[in-house]
Amino acid sequence: MSDGLCDTHTVIQVALGSLTSVLEMAAFLTNIFFFFYILSVYKVLTMDTYIAAVYEHAVVLPDATETPVTPAEALKMMNRNIDILEKAIKTAAEQNASIIVTPEDGIYGWRFTRAALFPYLEDIPDPAVEWNPCTDPQRFGPAPVQERLSCLARINSIYVAANIGDKKPCKPGDTMCPADGHYQYNTNVVFDDEGKLVARYHKYSLFQGEVQFDTPKEPELMTFNTPFGKFGTFTCFDILFHDPAVALVVDLSVDTVLFPTAWMNVLPHLTAIEFHSAWAMGMGVNVLSANTHNTTNRMTGSGIYAPDYPRAYYYNADMEDGHLVLAEVLSHPRHSPSYSVVQWSEYATSISGYSTNSSEFVRPIFFDNFTLKALEKPEGNQTTCQKNLCCHLSYSMVEKREDEVYALGAFDGMHEVEGEYYLQICTLLKCKSTHLDTCGEPVETSSTLFQSFSLSGTFGTSFVFPEVLLTGIKLAPGDFEISPDGRLVSRSSISSTPLLSATLFGRWYDKDPPAKNNASTNNYSNDMLILTIYAAIQSLIFYVANL
Repeated sequence: MSDGLCDTHTVIQVALGSLTSVLEMAAFLTNIFFFFYILSVYKVLTMDTYIAAVYEHAVVLPDATETPVTPAEALKMMNRNIDILEKAIKTAAEQNASIIVTPEDGIYGWRFTRAALFPYLEDIPDPAVEWNPCTDPQRFGPAPVQERLSCLARINSIYVAANIGDKKPCKPGDTMCPADGHYQYNTNVVFDDEGKLVARYHKYSLFQGEVQFDTPKEPELMTFNTPFGKFGTFTCFDILFHDPAVALVVDLSVDTVLFPTAWMNVLPHLTAIEFHSAWAMGMGVNVLSANTHNTTNRMTGSGIYAPDYPRAYYYNADMEDGHLVLAEVLSHPRHSPSYSVVQWSEYATSISGYSTNSSEFVRPIFFDNFTLKALEKPEGNQTTCQKNLCCHLSYSMVEKREDEVYALGAFDGMHEVEGEYYLQICTLLKCKSTHLDTCGEPVETSSTLFQSFSLSGTFGTSFVFPEVLLTGIKLAPGDFEISPDGRLVSRSSISSTPLLSATLFGRWYDKDPPAKNNASTNNYSNDMLILTIYAAIQSLIFYVANL
């Protein structure tokens, strides 16, 4: 009997041991399943690439007036523009875009005094309040524009970035309060694919005092996270300064910048597609740039720019219609094997410079006096210096034409026209005519083909933006590369299309003057006048040259 009990006990122990093993195995398999489930969910929620969209919008402008309209009239005008943006948003969503950016001033335009703008403004809360205007529109008072944008994002399951106006009453004791008792801000907003407000950014670098807006007391570093990377946003003129633009990349490591703009093109170095794509390459991030379309003010040029090359862009100074641009980009471009940090002065400082018989001459380019040398031979080496910057060029033309002249230029100094900022620029450019005194004047077409070129400079800054512009104001994706030692080097495909310019555009932020608060300045009309006159001179020169 006792032996039987012992046998039974042993069987029970074995059975329990087996059950324990089975349970342990089940737990192990459950953990494995859970791990792969979480991994699969993570992969769904984190995307290696995404489709981006930008819309270049021909804004429906209100009549210019100094007398404020009623809020109802202002909303009616804004809805005319949002009706157009709605079609672009729906089309982008239908093509699987995850995010769309619309332009600065894209909902009401720019023809305003401070008082006349007020009916167009809404109170935009801090995104930290966790607000969805589509589902809770009255939480912060009337906000019909935010409600509609939020619902467009929610209905179409797409992130929507737009530029509108924010109003904020002054706090008691605010000694900087404007005379009308409130602040008005040029503001970017972003709504996620459920309609939630995830970003609000007040433009810091106003165009030297856009009179209808106030400057925030400090630059705002606004970021938000998505399943397809970390995003930041700033507006138009901000891109030329360190804060917030550079700080978002260097300090906060954003992957993509959302960039609403109303950019007036200035040749040869500051057309929208040229500079914005160069900034993306120089900073190693995606830039989703949506420009206002207004040919009278030379506003055109939108694109989806990646660090290696522009994915898609649009530039059209002949038509008045808007245009939607879509392209696929990497969610984390700095993680790409093709991305590398560039030592911009390494090559240029390693050589002694090229000695030539060409004489130097000085010509203004967008009001900055460049030191230039003409390229007198079909191939060769050239060095041009100004102050501490020496620019080195090695080049070979397919054919040296008698009707076109190119020059190598250098500028090392403070730009002081529509703003104050320190530049170091090396540029190879086509002159307007065969007369050297036209070098630096805007030119849109060329016929000279280059077999190859290599441009470098002894830059004192690590912030350099490489530009290559082809005839007809076209970019050159795939036609050049940046070497780790700081050379802008053409590829063999460059010989298929005539060159307008190749430029290394350096910004030395440490040499900029102290930032000024522009809230009380009134220079916007003066700056617009300067650029309008400059644009008129460009047009006159182009007209006379083609008589």
